[in-house]
Amino acid sequence: MISDLKQLRYSKKRIRLAVFFIFLAQGICFASWASRLPDIKAIFGINNWLHFGFLMFMIPIGKFLAIPAVGFLFPRVGSKKTVLISILGYTLALFGVGFVPGITLLSLMLLLFGLFWNMTDISLNTQAIEVERIYNKPIIATFHATWSLAACLGALIGFVMINLSVVPFHHFSIITAIALLLILFNYKYLLDPEVLPEKSRAVESTPVVDQVTAKKWKLRLPEILLIQLGIVWLLALVVENTMFEWSDVYFQSVIKAPKSLQVGFLVFMVMMFTGRILTNVAYRKWSKKTVLQVAGILIFVGFIISSLFIGFSNEVLSKVIINSIGFMFIGLGISCVVPTIYSIVGDKATTPVGTALTIMSGISFVGPLIAPLLVGAISQQFGMHYAYFIIGLFGICIVAITAFSKTLRK
Repeated sequence: MISDLKQLRYSKKRIRLAVFFIFLAQGICFASWASRLPDIKAIFGINNWLHFGFLMFMIPIGKFLAIPAVGFLFPRVGSKKTVLISILGYTLALFGVGFVPGITLLSLMLLLFGLFWNMTDISLNTQAIEVERIYNKPIIATFHATWSLAACLGALIGFVMINLSVVPFHHFSIITAIALLLILFNYKYLLDPEVLPEKSRAVESTPVVDQVTAKKWKLRLPEILLIQLGIVWLLALVVENTMFEWSDVYFQSVIKAPKSLQVGFLVFMVMMFTGRILTNVAYRKWSKKTVLQVAGILIFVGFIISSLFIGFSNEVLSKVIINSIGFMFIGLGISCVVPTIYSIVGDKATTPVGTALTIMSGISFVGPLIAPLLVGAISQQFGMHYAYFIIGLFGICIVAITAFSKTLRK
């Protein structure tokens, strides 16, 4: 905790508000991109599902490149300037996605979008950790809820833009302008690394884990709990990326919904936000192991509804309603998986938290790499509803892993 608040240049409330607005800018940029994927697919004439999967594959490649990039910047400029570089790059990459004329440049823009996306995640969450130190109470969840709220708003704006026939370039230009204003008016209020005491500044210079501790734990096999949770995290990321990148495409290409009824991504994001609000309520009723099992069941049921009930009716409106219900279940289920994993690590892991998260991230990172190619390949060969059925089975895998885990028992 920062004991001497006088060393801060601004009030802790204003600092918290600045981090809040940067999270808001990131969330609205993300949802704006995701909501226009069907239009981007159409504009660039991408009719092959596998080709679309390869295009989406550029984003996790960019996210992977962000890890050494942040490792280079943190010790040299600190989290504040890294946030500025990252969120500006993220915002301008969104503009670039709507601006570029060819598929090659689009691939490059998506790689940069993924790069600055993950850089923003790491640097902005570092700021959030420092703000929590100032307040000396758990408030990071409020920042994540802010991102979800902004994503809902971005999805709603995207839905309106689609129905007004606003092209992605103009849509993204407006969102870029809004995000730049949020950054302009809030950047200076972020925490400076030089005003933090040594204990807090350590987070700036070693963002992942203390090197001595890391070497100590590298000599041992990871505890089984971390391997199990890492696999659950991997499965969750496959589900998340499938919904982020393919939900509106599903409504457009499989359900054949008109623009006024392409609400898949919007419904999913609203329920994901709702689920995060309800997660703490679930903790009071059930154990965290049970929460993960319920989440897995909801994910499975949601994908089953969307994939197997696609032929239940020939009416487009009925298909939209049925699949919206499926997406609601998926959004509720996936919303609590990652927060619960973090919480279990804090409660049960004997490995130092930084090292534990590093181990789990190393396992789970495969998820975003798998998702676009898996969904694209199955969709191309058999149809996207079969791909959704396969992804739904990942929910059952989450249930099975948690059910047979002795380390997760109370």
